[in-house]
Amino acid sequence: MKKSVSELLKRKGVLPISMLTAYDYHTATIVDEAGIDMILVGDSLGNVILGYENTLAVTVDDMIHHGKAVCRGAKNAFVVIDMPFMSYQTSVYDAVLNAGRIMKETNCQAIKMEGGAEYADRIKAIVTAGIPVVAHLGLTPQSVNTLGGYKVQGKSVEAAQKILDDAKAVVEAGAFAVTLECVPEALAKKVTESIDAITIGIGAGSYCDGQVLVCQDMLGYTDEFSPKFLKKYANLHEIMLKAFREYKTECEQRVFPSASHVFTISDEVMEKLY
Repeated sequence: MKKSVSELLKRKGVLPISMLTAYDYHTATIVDEAGIDMILVGDSLGNVILGYENTLAVTVDDMIHHGKAVCRGAKNAFVVIDMPFMSYQTSVYDAVLNAGRIMKETNCQAIKMEGGAEYADRIKAIVTAGIPVVAHLGLTPQSVNTLGGYKVQGKSVEAAQKILDDAKAVVEAGAFAVTLECVPEALAKKVTESIDAITIGIGAGSYCDGQVLVCQDMLGYTDEFSPKFLKKYANLHEIMLKAFREYKTECEQRVFPSASHVFTISDEVMEKLY
């Protein structure tokens, strides 16, 4: 059975929620089989799948393309899909239209959008249209140029208060969950205790109602990205590199394919060929 908004909300303060990203059918099926509660089809696919420098080039069509595959693979997990850059910033109309497209064409359970009180009107309109919303505060990658890079957010009194105020504003507008990215643990705890919505942390400490990591990061696809908040549960980079190198060597030495990997034909048939 698919997890629901009401079921997730009942977990607040009771049982922490697990969330991972996925961008394809096969990964989604494994994440789902593992019993992960929520899957995020993040616009981080721009970085880890499409090879962009940041998330800004990701389109609504990109999100729908990957979201469809993930939703086909997730039988039980609650699937959330990111609203990409400039899909909701322009107007309430555009926000509802694009959120509707994403939900209608992928069959996901919710959308996620970055920003606080300034986008409360978009959140309210999207929720009114029957689409659950996950808000995203703290480090918001779509605003990387404004923020001046990927830095911890909310360390001053003013910045911390804004995150707290924004959290209250987006929940009042209808968001059932708030992602907190790269904020001090004490601030994330304060936010979590101050709102009825669930909080999902990434680099926000252990007091959030749930945690999310990028699948490729926690599996160790690369050694290049290793922020403080990331725990690598595997080192697939080394495993894959070893396998690819072994394959290359066996191809060059004609070790692969071996007799067990080829199909045969009778000598009688071959003798009749001209």
